[in-house]
Amino acid sequence: MKEKFNLIATAAAGLEAVVGREVRDLGIDCQVENGRVRFSGDVKTIIQTNLWLRSADRIKIVVGTFPAKTFEELFQGVFALDWENYLPLGAKFPISKAKCVKSKLHNEPSVQAISKKAVVKKLQKHYARPEGVPLQENGAEFKIEVSILKDLVTVMIDTSGSSLFKRGYRTEKGGAPIKENMAAAILLLSNWYPDKPLIDPTCGSGTFCIEAAMIGMKMAPGLNRSFAFEDWNWVDKDLVRQLRAEALSQIDQDIQLDISGSDLDARLVEIAKKNAEEAGVADQIHFKQMRLQDLHTEKINGVIISNPPYGERLLDDDAVTQLYQEMGQTFAPLKTWSKFILTSDEAFEAKYGSQADKKRKLYNGTLKVDLYQYFGQRVKRQLD
Repeated sequence: MKEKFNLIATAAAGLEAVVGREVRDLGIDCQVENGRVRFSGDVKTIIQTNLWLRSADRIKIVVGTFPAKTFEELFQGVFALDWENYLPLGAKFPISKAKCVKSKLHNEPSVQAISKKAVVKKLQKHYARPEGVPLQENGAEFKIEVSILKDLVTVMIDTSGSSLFKRGYRTEKGGAPIKENMAAAILLLSNWYPDKPLIDPTCGSGTFCIEAAMIGMKMAPGLNRSFAFEDWNWVDKDLVRQLRAEALSQIDQDIQLDISGSDLDARLVEIAKKNAEEAGVADQIHFKQMRLQDLHTEKINGVIISNPPYGERLLDDDAVTQLYQEMGQTFAPLKTWSKFILTSDEAFEAKYGSQADKKRKLYNGTLKVDLYQYFGQRVKRQLD
């Protein structure tokens, strides 16, 4: 089996730089591209990036790249790859996804079928199995993906399993909640640090607050879930246990964070509390049922992060307008607080009552959204 791998961390559009920064923070050199961050490493790197990256979607091994304009070129290109270094005898290896963009080959089911046939033939040859006898696929699963962009084929194996946004702490969720990795990315894009107060006045099921607490406590986001690579026979189980134990030992249980979340919907507040308990951060967050316009605080230099109802989440335009107006009026007195508000409403600034200092285009799933950023007036705290 291989010792070094070409790897990519996939990312939502607009978040690639955040993922790149996280990869570098792990001490790994990388290259940021559209929708992905490229890097290389060993099995330890695969484990660490899955455990620690907060804003990435998945970690994938790049098995190889080659040009192909015909199905014969696709077959030969896939066949030529060193599958014996990844797939042990008996492995399940579905071609789980094929994506063709601006390419001569555009029939995705055919791309999947031909790629599968090429991998089967290569393994039959390597493991000296007769061509007429099907390979038994009763072992660990290696999901293979084939991407063709402008006639360049990239073949990958997914190491993560379910997407990395699935941290494992959501007991329930509200309507159209923000994904955990996007919430973490927005926190990393903001000017919030663990020594500052943080408020989410439209907290829903609590994702922003929980992700902030995990960041503040230095809690690895992948600690309470499993990954596809853990079933692979060439991944050292002792190494996985060791890196999980190291991540566990890094959690700062002594830190005291100032994180608050509130929502008009009492049912969602209860869900948020349960999710925080499941994540192991309940002691760090104060949740309560409250109207947004009742928000008041004497604290300074804090950060407000909000993912208010928008677009498909709230169909009543008048209600949206009223909410954003109330938001602007409620936040206005908090001069030293920075505000980061995520919405798809392009008229948000007019409804809110002021123009953002900065606006960043992101995608919440397939929905185009903007992160409106208002920076507070920095003042020195009085020493006790």
